[in-house]
This record gives sequence, structure tokens and C-alpha cells, in this order.
Amino acid sequence: MSNTMKHMIAALMALAAAAPAISAPVELASDVFVEREQKRADGTVATVLEAPKLVVPGDQLVFVVRYRNVGAQPATNFTVTNPIPRAVAFSGTMDGTEIVSVDGGKNWGILSQLKVVKADGNLRQAVPADVTHLKWTMNQTLAAGSAGKLVFRGVVR
Repeated sequence: MSNTMKHMIAALMALAAAAPAISAPVELASDVFVEREQKRADGTVATVLEAPKLVVPGDQLVFVVRYRNVGAQPATNFTVTNPIPRAVAFSGTMDGTEIVSVDGGKNWGILSQLKVVKADGNLRQAVPADVTHLKWTMNQTLAAGSAGKLVFRGVVR
């Protein structure tokens, strides 16, 4: 296995082990899966999610952030923030309602409204591969003991 692959796997495992940031008494856990196509006995192909033992550029990844209100009171209007590993190009969320950052979490907005500074100092429109962080604002009440999940996708660079 090349050093690059070892670094990518280490980065993915670090993301799965590290809890995203949150602004409420809500516990978070995250997992990452690689999406693979598996041929069935009847000849059809099924898409399966597996633990990422080995990833290569182009592999499709699915990140799942699970949240649970561990407080005694309802959690309201909380925010979940999640970094994107450098070895991964963001490719979207399950619901498309996220706010993103393309500068390490300093500034936030809708991707279509963000710009990235090019090497020559000029600006260009940000694209999904520029995303460094995701943020979901949960404008809802999460009852004590209740849970949910957020899902986003990426591609190994």
C-alpha cells in the first residue's frame, strides 16, 4: 500500500473517530462508508456500504453523522458543523440544505454564493470540491432522548 493510500485511510478514520462540533447538549457520532457495487447471484448489481479498509481515488464515500439529545430538556435551534477531510472532495448532502465553508470555517454561505481566491489573486466561483466544512442549522426541537442523522457524500481525491 502506498504512503498516499495510508494517509487517505488515516484521514478517513480520523474523521470517523472525531466528533463534529455542535452547539447544544446533543451527542454526536460519525461513520464513514465506501460505496461499492456488488454482483448478486441472479446477475443484478446492488450498491452496498462497507467500512473503508482500502480506498482509492474515485471511490464514493458516504458520511453519516448521528445526533441524539442527551440532555433532560428539548434541544432547540442547534447547529452541527463537520469538516471535510482534505483527501475527500465534497459531492453533496442527502437533503441539500447545508451551509458550507470554502475557507476552513471562517466564512459560511450557500455554495453558489461563495468565491475562492485563485493563485493569481482573482476570485472564481466556488465548486463542491472547494468545500472544507459543512454546517446544518437544525431549526427544530429535538426532544430529550430523540435522535436523527445527517448524511453527506464525497469522492476520494
